[in-house]
Amino acid sequence: MPVYAQKPHTMFLGDLISEVSTSYFFKKAGVVLLFFFIASAIHAQDLDTEQNGFGVDNENMDMTSGTNRVQWGRDTTAVEKDIPIEYHQWYIDEVFGTKLYQEFNDTLPHLFQNFNAADGLTGEYHILGNLGSPRFEINWFDRGIVDDLFFIQQMSQAHTTPGNILFTNTKSPVTNLQYHKSGTRQDGQDRFHAYFASNINKRAGFGFKFDYLYGRGYYLSSSQSQFTGHLFGYYSGERYEMHAFGGYEHFKMAENGGIEDDRYITDPQSFPQSYGSRDIPTVMDDTWNRNDQHTYYLTQKYNLGIYRERVVPDSLKPQMPQAAELMMSIRPDSLRSVIQADSTRLSITLDSLRNAWQQAQPVPMDFVPVTSFLHTFKLERLAHTFYSNGGIESSYFSNAPYYSSSFSTIEDRSVGLRIRNMLGIQLREGFNKWAKAGITLYAAHEFKHFWIPSLESTDSTAAYDSYVENNVFVGGRIAKTQGRAIHFDAGAEFCVAGANAGDMDINGTADLNFRLGRDTVRFEVSSAFKLLGTAFFFSHFHGKGIWMDNDDLARETRTRVEGKLTIDRTMTSLRFGLENISKYTHFASVLTPNYASNGTTVTSYSHDITVNQQDGSIQVMSAALNQDLHLGIFHWDNAVTWQHSTKPDVLPLPALSIYTNPYIVFHIAKVLRVELGADMRYFTKYYAPDYSPVINTFAIQDVNQERIKIGNWPIINVYANFAIKRVRGYINYTHANAGNGFAFWAPHYPIDPTSLRFGISWNFYD
Repeated sequence: MPVYAQKPHTMFLGDLISEVSTSYFFKKAGVVLLFFFIASAIHAQDLDTEQNGFGVDNENMDMTSGTNRVQWGRDTTAVEKDIPIEYHQWYIDEVFGTKLYQEFNDTLPHLFQNFNAADGLTGEYHILGNLGSPRFEINWFDRGIVDDLFFIQQMSQAHTTPGNILFTNTKSPVTNLQYHKSGTRQDGQDRFHAYFASNINKRAGFGFKFDYLYGRGYYLSSSQSQFTGHLFGYYSGERYEMHAFGGYEHFKMAENGGIEDDRYITDPQSFPQSYGSRDIPTVMDDTWNRNDQHTYYLTQKYNLGIYRERVVPDSLKPQMPQAAELMMSIRPDSLRSVIQADSTRLSITLDSLRNAWQQAQPVPMDFVPVTSFLHTFKLERLAHTFYSNGGIESSYFSNAPYYSSSFSTIEDRSVGLRIRNMLGIQLREGFNKWAKAGITLYAAHEFKHFWIPSLESTDSTAAYDSYVENNVFVGGRIAKTQGRAIHFDAGAEFCVAGANAGDMDINGTADLNFRLGRDTVRFEVSSAFKLLGTAFFFSHFHGKGIWMDNDDLARETRTRVEGKLTIDRTMTSLRFGLENISKYTHFASVLTPNYASNGTTVTSYSHDITVNQQDGSIQVMSAALNQDLHLGIFHWDNAVTWQHSTKPDVLPLPALSIYTNPYIVFHIAKVLRVELGADMRYFTKYYAPDYSPVINTFAIQDVNQERIKIGNWPIINVYANFAIKRVRGYINYTHANAGNGFAFWAPHYPIDPTSLRFGISWNFYD
C-alpha cells in the first residue's frame, strides 16, 4: 500500500482562494455564455422567420425567385440561398484523442420522452427519485470501476467528461435548445439544456454545452440544483490535430435519509389518515451534499507522413477538351487558319496541345500519416461538502463526533485534485499494405492530491490532512479499425513507479462482420484483466460522524469476458458475460438498533459505514437479449437481462430486469411524425444497496440486521412523441400504475407518484 505523507494544517487559504476565484469565473462565464446563447438563438429564430416567412419551411416554397413573403425594408433584388445544414459529429478517446465518429441525428424523436428521466432511457439505473439524483447501473456489466472522485462519477445524468462531449464539424452553426418540465411550483422538475457548435473554417471548430437542472422533489427535503457549463474546440489539420475541453459543474442536493416508515408506501391504510408524498415525514432535513467539479483537457497530435496520388474514378476526372476548343488557344487567328489548312501540321499541333493540357492538370494528392506524436493533458478538481444545520439527530450516528463538540452543525469538506500527462508515439494503420494495424506506445505521469478533515479541527477552525500520490505508467495498444470484416483493439497499461506500482490493466476487443443469407451478422468479443489498487476514499474517508482509515486494503483483481451477437435485419442483439472478482471492495452499512424504554422494541437505528473486502472470489454471470419488432406502424422494443452473483449478500443483483416498449408510429399531413406508446421497466425483488447521505453514495445493507427487498414493481409510463421539421417534443404520463406496494427506487426512497411531464427540443442552423 502507498505511504501517505499526512500533514494536518489549518484551512488551506490558497486552495480556497483558487476555488472561489475559479468558481466565480465559471459562474460569470456561465452567465455570459447563456446571454450569448440566447442572443444567438433569437438571432437564428429571426433569420429563420425572415427566410421562411413566419416559420414556413423552405421545403414548401419556390426558392427560385430568391424572395419570400417578408420583404418590407429589405433588398428584394438580392438572391437568398438555402442554409446548408450538413454536419457530422464524433466523440474522442480520452487517452489518445482518437476520433470515434457517430451516426447521430439530434432530431430523432424515438425515446425522447425518456431523455430527461433520471433512471435512464430504458430504466437502467437505480436512483433516489428526483431529477439528477445519484445513480448506479442495475446491470453489473454496465458499471464502471469506482473512481478516486466517485462523488461526481455517480452524478452521471448531467456529468460531462471529455469522452462524452460531441464535437461537431458543420457547414452552418448548429444550435439545439431543450426544455423539460413536470409538476408544480412545490414539487416540479425543470431542465434547460443547450448545445451550440460552429466552424471557424473547414479544419477548426468550437462550441459549448450548457445544462441546468432544478428538481424540487415530490418528497420532503429532496431538492436538486445542478449547473454544468462546458467549452470545447478542435483543429484537424494534416500535420496537427487538437481537441480541447474545459468545464465547471455544480451539483447540490438536499438529503432526507429516506422516508421514516416504508408503510406510508406499502400499507398506507395502517395510518389513520391519508398522506400525500410531501406529507410523509423523512429522516433528515436541512442537510445537503454539494459537489463542485473543474475539468480541463487537451489532447494533441503531430503527424509525419507522405503524400500519395489520389485514385480518382474516370467519371470524375476532367475531360479532354475537343479539338476545336484546343485550337482556340492558338493566337493569332491567322496562324490558327494556316495550321488548320495543313492536316499534317494540324495533327502535330493537336498532339502537342493535348500533351500540354494533360501536363497542366493538377495531380490530386492525399496526405497519409505514417507516425504520430501524442500528448494528452487532463486536470480534474473536485470539492465535495456534506453539511447540515441541525438537520441530523445525534442518534443517527453510531459514534460521538470525531471532531468538534456536537452534531448541531456539520461541514465535512473533502477536495481531490488529479493531473495526468501522457506522451506517446503512434505508428499509423494503413499507410502501406503491410501496416494492417496501428501500434501505440506511451508513458504517463499522474499526480493526485487529497485534502480531508483532520482530528485537529475545532468548532471554529477547519484543519485538513493532506495526502499526495505520484504514479508513472507505461502502456501500449495495437488496433485494426479499417476494413469491413475484422477489427480488433488490444492494449495494456502498467504502473511501474509510485503509490500504485504493480497495478495493471490489460484489455482487448474484436469484432467479426459477415453475411448470413440476407442478414448482416456482427459478433463482438471483449476481455479484460485488471489488478488495481482501491479508490482513495475507500482507504481514507473522514467526517464528523464517519471516520475510516484502511491502510491494509489489498488490490482488487477482475477478469472479465463478454460476447455480443447482433443481427441487423431482425433487430436482434444477444449479449453475455462472465466476470471473476477477487478482493471485491465495497462500502457497507453498519446499523445499531436504538430501543424503546421496554428494551425490546427497535425505534430507530444508528448508522456507520465501513469498507469491506470480500475474501476469495465472486463470480457474476449475465445474459441480455434485445429484440425489436416491427410490422407496419406497430413497433415493440424489448430488453431482458438475467444476472447471477455467487455472493448476493456482498454483491446483490436483481435476477431479472426488463424494459418493454410497444408503440405505433404514423404521420399527419406527411410532415408531423407521431409516436404513441407505453413503456415499462421492471426488476425482480432483491436486497438492493442502500443510499448513505453521509458518504453521498450507495452501500450494501447490513446483513446482521433486518434487510429490505425492493423490486417486483412495474413502472408504466404512457407517452406521445412528435417531430415536425426542426422541432421535437413529448408528453409523458409517468408511473401511471402508482398504488400500494413495494414501489421504491432504492430502500426507503419511493418512486415518484404519477406525474405529467413534457419536453421540447428545437434545432437552429445559421
